[in-house]
Amino acid sequence: MKLITCRCNGAEHTAVVVHGDTQAVMTEDLGYPFRDMNDLIRGTDRSELRRMEALAQSSDKRIPLNRVALTAPIPHPVRDVICMGLNYKAHADEMAEALKEEKKERVYPIYFGKAVDRCLGHGETVPSHSDFISTLDYECELAVILGKDAYQVPAEKVSDYIFGYCIINDITGRELSRHKQNYFMKSLDGSCPMGPWIVTADEIPYPPKLRIQLSVNGELRQNGNTGDMIFGISEIVSELSRGVTLQAGTIFATGSPTGIGFGMKPPVFLKDGDVMNCTIEGIGTLTNMVKD
Repeated sequence: MKLITCRCNGAEHTAVVVHGDTQAVMTEDLGYPFRDMNDLIRGTDRSELRRMEALAQSSDKRIPLNRVALTAPIPHPVRDVICMGLNYKAHADEMAEALKEEKKERVYPIYFGKAVDRCLGHGETVPSHSDFISTLDYECELAVILGKDAYQVPAEKVSDYIFGYCIINDITGRELSRHKQNYFMKSLDGSCPMGPWIVTADEIPYPPKLRIQLSVNGELRQNGNTGDMIFGISEIVSELSRGVTLQAGTIFATGSPTGIGFGMKPPVFLKDGDVMNCTIEGIGTLTNMVKD
């Protein structure tokens, strides 16, 4: 099941995608008047989602998907997006090489928060921030969304807490790493494109082992598999939930494979007019253009 947030007739709506990803049915037309996607996540469980999908498939209130404007499925996250740093070995190695640091085996996960003013949707433009930086970079990542509050969850139970999956492009201002932390470089306005929709957890075998790719202007830059994460979803959620209550709707960006612009020789950064396509097997493609 695919779920979207879209603009139609001057308002934002949650909707179910049907008919080969060509049509949508507003959840309010199915008897589910949710305020937003966070409200939908809190207001449903997996059995209710199956009922909603069945109603959508048979509904006569379907509208063409090309008649609505997609926004991010969750425009306003319930908290900062929780990001995993250097969670693919090849990416960790390319960062160490680019920074002229020693390559090391990872023992503990790296967590950091990405503050989000508003997540961008499929087709929306990413600001270049060229007035004060020149090193804008990309990172295609699998986003994991929790479906219920998680606290002290054993690793073997984590899959029961997952609502669904999405794509995030973790846009990064590389030169801002001079501050020796991730907050500023990861939290620029418009730096969290997300989409094109949420695929519910029942659609993807757990743990996800999906091809993950990113291209810039048609040139393939990143090409990996989510099965190559150093620290998997169960480990991540279980460890954090030992001392942090993770609310329903919490978004995890689980790390990026190798192939970032900073790691190229010489480095190649994003510029005005560049088009990024992030594709994850079983989910779809998130497309955004950089704009001055």
